[in-house]
Amino acid sequence: MPTPSRPSERASTAPSEASPGAQFEPRGSGRAAGEDSREARTESIAPAEPALEPVDLALCRSALWEALALGFRPPADETLTRLASPEGTGALADAAAVLDRAWGSDLASDVRRLAEPSDLGVLAASFARLFGHTARGAVPPYETEYGEDSLFQPMQEMSDLAAFYRAFGLTMATGAHERVDHITCECEFLAVLMRKAAYALERDDGAMSEATRQAIRVFLRDHLGRWAPAFGRKLAREDPGGFFGALGSLCANFVTQECAQAGVAAGLEFLRLRSAQHADAPMACGPAAELLQIQSRSGRPSPRET
Repeated sequence: MPTPSRPSERASTAPSEASPGAQFEPRGSGRAAGEDSREARTESIAPAEPALEPVDLALCRSALWEALALGFRPPADETLTRLASPEGTGALADAAAVLDRAWGSDLASDVRRLAEPSDLGVLAASFARLFGHTARGAVPPYETEYGEDSLFQPMQEMSDLAAFYRAFGLTMATGAHERVDHITCECEFLAVLMRKAAYALERDDGAMSEATRQAIRVFLRDHLGRWAPAFGRKLAREDPGGFFGALGSLCANFVTQECAQAGVAAGLEFLRLRSAQHADAPMACGPAAELLQIQSRSGRPSPRET
């Protein structure tokens, strides 16, 4: 998958969050009233900002989904470099700022909170404390752990997730040791869909654009948008001031914004945990850099190739 800095580099031609030249100080006295009035009328018109290209927005959205997918994996050197360093966070914040200008959100502030001084050992200890070594840590990162108790609903949700992945030419990594409903798998799937959306926009492929848009909408409505806000808020409460707490806030806020863009209702901020555990749930995603592996079936380049 491309790094989060790539979409932000493409979008760097968009105006910055604040335009220093857009604010004008009042002129002093000493000029004719008519002259001051003409000057005021002229200077009150701020330069028009260039329109944000839909392709740039799609790439920036992909960058944030990819960052979330990385952040919720077991910490590695890549986590520090791309998410917990000033340089990596700065590049991601640039992408978030592009979305903030388009949506009126404040995602860039959430991103900047990730750059807290830390090291790999501290992150690993926090990861173990918060997520544990089973499905039921302090903050379960699995979709099917949330919701009303049901014998069959979790398995139906798992099956639906796997069908989504297959429909877009995705197969699970060989030797995988995670479930399809892990937060990382679902975020990485949306990163792939956003890359496909950018690819379709670049090539003016209306059919692909519509298919991708509908898939994003339904996936948010039926899966990630339903439970990720509660997951993110709980994580923020469990790790206040920490890296994962900041990541949880970013997750909750970004998913909520994405739901608004898709025209679906975001899930509640509080969801109950299911009491039953399904130890025989199918395992699907892998722990490394490619939890979801693209298997091209149409002959077109995958989003990773664009």
